[in-house]
Amino acid sequence: MVKAIRIAATGGPEVLEYVDVEVGEPGPGEARVRHHAIGLNYIDTYYRSGLYKMALPAVLGQEGAGVVEAVGEGVTHLAPGDRVVYAGGAGGAYSEARVMPAAMLVRLPESISFEQGAAMMLQGLTVQYLFRQTYELMAGQTILFHAAAGGVGLIACQWARALGVHLIGTVGSEEKAELARAHGATHVINYNTEDVVARVLEITGGAKVPVVYDSVGKDTFIRSLDCLQPRGLMVSFGNASGAVPPFALSELATRGSLYITRPTLFAYASDREKLEAMAAELFAMVESGKITVEVKQRFALADAAEAHRALEGRRTTGSTVLLP
Repeated sequence: MVKAIRIAATGGPEVLEYVDVEVGEPGPGEARVRHHAIGLNYIDTYYRSGLYKMALPAVLGQEGAGVVEAVGEGVTHLAPGDRVVYAGGAGGAYSEARVMPAAMLVRLPESISFEQGAAMMLQGLTVQYLFRQTYELMAGQTILFHAAAGGVGLIACQWARALGVHLIGTVGSEEKAELARAHGATHVINYNTEDVVARVLEITGGAKVPVVYDSVGKDTFIRSLDCLQPRGLMVSFGNASGAVPPFALSELATRGSLYITRPTLFAYASDREKLEAMAAELFAMVESGKITVEVKQRFALADAAEAHRALEGRRTTGSTVLLP
């Protein structure tokens, strides 16, 4: 038996239960991993609240880092003792150990700690597909990125700087503004004291931006559209303020034939070859020093409910991990 955070019903942080669960032997194509660190991500709150559906009861969590304890039949790319990291899938990371599909696991370089691995894998791979695949950024471009002081945002600020891209980041406080600037944001807009659309027009000399990356959702959606150039791309990849309400497609037409996409990591890293390539680029950025992953908050696994309250209350910056 191991300890895990499980939910039997959806709701607020109070539905998170610290319980004993069975962990068996890995079957064909599986591996058993002993976690050293577990990533906390906003998507975890979507599953907990019921915004995203999952079969219950269930163990939450999309991301973890640890050591392989055993592998099942047919697993050849891993062996017991390997340091590994993963992101995505159908939950299960909020646990001391778990059995999971081995195809999801990537070897973690010795130069990257377990805490860094758990803190960056989901967020870093998200930035990789956003910047390198969803819309391939080029040096000299100016982009808008919401929630620039969050875990994904701070990696995005650094990756944009490395690419020579001018990132305009939105934040909710001066403290978060300083953090985004320190990580590479060229311009920062405090959405609590400034008009985001007016500031984007000012910064770009009226040209607006070719792409907006928006993980906030309901509260920023229309403003994001108003910041786009004709034929610009709206990338909606999260719902921190709530789901985007239904809207008329004419909203895209009247603003200049805009495009919109709702990407997910799971679609971009749909097989091992793609996953390995994306992870290799992320690891190279970290090992080169172009991206620094700082764990800003640590909670014991047993305190996952408090971690969720801090995350949803916007009391966190950068990355947060749970420690078994």
